[in-house]
Amino acid sequence: MRELVEYIAKNLVDDPDAVKVVEREEDNAFVLELSVAPDDMGKVIGKQGRIAKAIRTVVKAATSKASKKYIVEII
Repeated sequence: MRELVEYIAKNLVDDPDAVKVVEREEDNAFVLELSVAPDDMGKVIGKQGRIAKAIRTVVKAATSKASKKYIVEII
């Protein structure tokens, strides 16, 4: 799942080398922490958070049959 979020983010931003996705495990879920260059933050979040919501929706759809939940955090 980390690769999926990384792929999506790299195609949205101007500086794809600055995209980093860290996966960590919490109690009942995996947390994917997405970080990008400060100048690209708006492109990943989008107007009123629409792009961020779309990224979360894609991850949720891709992991619908997984036993653990995936959460995407934009840092």
